Amino acid sequence: MGERKLVNDKTFRIGVKYLAEARELKKCVDIFHLMNAYGFVYELERLNKVIETLCGEKLVFEAKYIVMKMKEFVQLNGVTYKLLIIGFCEVGDTIEASKIWNLMVDEGFELEVDAVEAMMDTFFKNNRVDEGLKLFRSVGDLGLSSYRLVINWLCKKGMVLQSYVLFDEMIKRGIHADNATLASLVYGLLCRRRIREAYKIVEGIEKVDICVYHALIKGLLKLRKASEATQVFREMISKGCEPIMHTYIMLLQGHLGKRGRKGPDPVVNFETIFVGGLVKLGKSLEATKYVERIMSGGVEVPRFDYNKFLHSFSNEEGVTMFEDVGKKLREVGLVDLADIFQRYGEKMTTRDRRRRLPEA
Repeated sequence: MGERKLVNDKTFRIGVKYLAEARELKKCVDIFHLMNAYGFVYELERLNKVIETLCGEKLVFEAKYIVMKMKEFVQLNGVTYKLLIIGFCEVGDTIEASKIWNLMVDEGFELEVDAVEAMMDTFFKNNRVDEGLKLFRSVGDLGLSSYRLVINWLCKKGMVLQSYVLFDEMIKRGIHADNATLASLVYGLLCRRRIREAYKIVEGIEKVDICVYHALIKGLLKLRKASEATQVFREMISKGCEPIMHTYIMLLQGHLGKRGRKGPDPVVNFETIFVGGLVKLGKSLEATKYVERIMSGGVEVPRFDYNKFLHSFSNEEGVTMFEDVGKKLREVGLVDLADIFQRYGEKMTTRDRRRRLPEA
């Protein structure tokens, strides 16, 4: 194939990927030398594409091996190191990421914002908040995306005061806050039960979008205010902001629990709607645990997959079912749940409409 010039960069990436998966690391490097002999000369761009492919498949150690072996043949650049840092961060290995970081600095390359943010994100995910903040402070002149990332994590961790300090600093630097950053503050305030302050921020937003509405819904559900969260759902629809699948899943989990819980009405509840729906779909095995819980009590059940369930009934049959369920829920006084089901049913009148509804 090499002699006949029947290979290209894609062939190259696929070959290296499969060899890396088989841990044939020497052969991965040999391919570069072999292809060089057939006119596919050593190129930085080609190497970076291979590294990007391997890191995307979580083959980061294999990618590092290739980079280290190819250093004497290809002049590396900041992008190469950035790809490795992000790759190690995505597999949660901050030690290796730090080693590559130090190597990049020693080589005299400028820090890539993507790599910095990947490192900070990994520190926060691993509850190493102090290290994440230290890194943020050590790198000067970061922009909106970096502030957004840190503020979002601080709000998730309940560190609202610290997030406000960063927010004020950002504004003083002339960086305009976007809705995603403000949404993080809204959620953080709600988690601390500072509801009035959260709504005050929302009122000050010129054009409220779905990320802000989701922050309100998620925060209110965390406070067990499912009815108020559903009112936000109605408001977003009235303002022309269309719910996505994630919106419905959050609300259903808030009203019925992540594993489903017994409702106030014996006829229309989690078991009759969702467990009955699984049986109707022919998924009796999945429904068994929930049935055992009804009969025996105390049985540990898996987290219910509302996403899969809604997709399974996103057809003409589902439209009828959601309408019927909505009417029954309304009859027994469960108006909030009725509105959620009926709204979903309205949007699912055809399979074509379902495909236009974004995934969670």
